Amino acid sequence: MARKRRGGKQGVGPDPKYKSLLVTNFVNCLFRQGKKSTGERIFYSALDTIKERTGNDGLEVFEKAVDNVKPMVHVRSRRVGGQTYQVPVEVRQDERLALSIRWLISFAKQRGEKTMAAKLAGEFIDASTGQGRAIQRREETHRMAEANRAFAHYRW
Repeated sequence: MARKRRGGKQGVGPDPKYKSLLVTNFVNCLFRQGKKSTGERIFYSALDTIKERTGNDGLEVFEKAVDNVKPMVHVRSRRVGGQTYQVPVEVRQDERLALSIRWLISFAKQRGEKTMAAKLAGEFIDASTGQGRAIQRREETHRMAEANRAFAHYRW
């Protein structure tokens, strides 16, 4: 075990097409079994589909969708005196991004469109306009945190 210092986060480079770190993070969460090129192809075709459907820039719609889905607070289980409380805790910035990306991908997979690119495009459009299952998940998380606000003093 190393004794000097903790290792830092390994940075990821920007994607080749849009030069965006957010796109790289999303594609890295999207692909399976190491097939990054497939993930990139799916993502870029989803952005092209968005441009066809809405007429807006696909990257702007995607960034707006990710921002809309980011949760501000969520609940964590905390055991105090033999009882478990759901304690509302503010979400760290990197965890907000990870949760929003994970929710967008998982709810896109559950949609009814034929291809994954069409599913992603639909979820991005819905999330950017404030609808969709990922937005519902964020609202549900916020409601749960609000309902358990009385236990906020158990925060650690």
